[in-house]
Amino acid sequence: MVEGQQDEVTRTHRVWTVPNVLSMLRLAGVPLFLWLVLVPEADGWALLVLAVSGVTDFLDGYLARRLGQHSTVGEILDPVADRLYILAVIVGLALRDVIPWWVAIALPLRDALLWGLVPLLRTRGYSSLPVHFLGKAATFNLLYAFPLLLLGDGEGVVATLALVFGWAFALWGIGLYWWAGILYAWQVRRLLQTTERRVTGRG
Repeated sequence: MVEGQQDEVTRTHRVWTVPNVLSMLRLAGVPLFLWLVLVPEADGWALLVLAVSGVTDFLDGYLARRLGQHSTVGEILDPVADRLYILAVIVGLALRDVIPWWVAIALPLRDALLWGLVPLLRTRGYSSLPVHFLGKAATFNLLYAFPLLLLGDGEGVVATLALVFGWAFALWGIGLYWWAGILYAWQVRRLLQTTERRVTGRG
């Protein structure tokens, strides 16, 4: 392996980069958010945690590009943090009766179905497929929807407006989330039809 290739491998396998630290901080905020929502019901502080999560979500991608600190760990941490925040928020809001349980079930069910496709992908030598822009749009909508729904769990004009806009974002987000999932499943189906099974063996 030449020196340039070695440097590239080293860069992509770094752990302690600025973007990765921000992603780790986002992950640390997941249990904090749940505690704030469910125990003291400190919604203001919970919203602040979500706001900080949103800012760090933007910053880790921006800084990774700006500083040239892309890494394999970062490619895993960022989507994991997004999924865990969405899961934490829907569980917390469902337990608070802010959202109905069908919403809390619909989103993890879609992820569970897609995770079930991973073994099929591995038979063709893949661990995942590129994220579709619809999936990113869905995540964007959901990350806006749930803070608004939490803010709407109150009285007054601001709460009413937050509830209306929150449900608008939520319904679009859920629809796009499932649409992206269906397209992903279709891509897997096409891949299985057009790609030969990868034979693994010893030797």
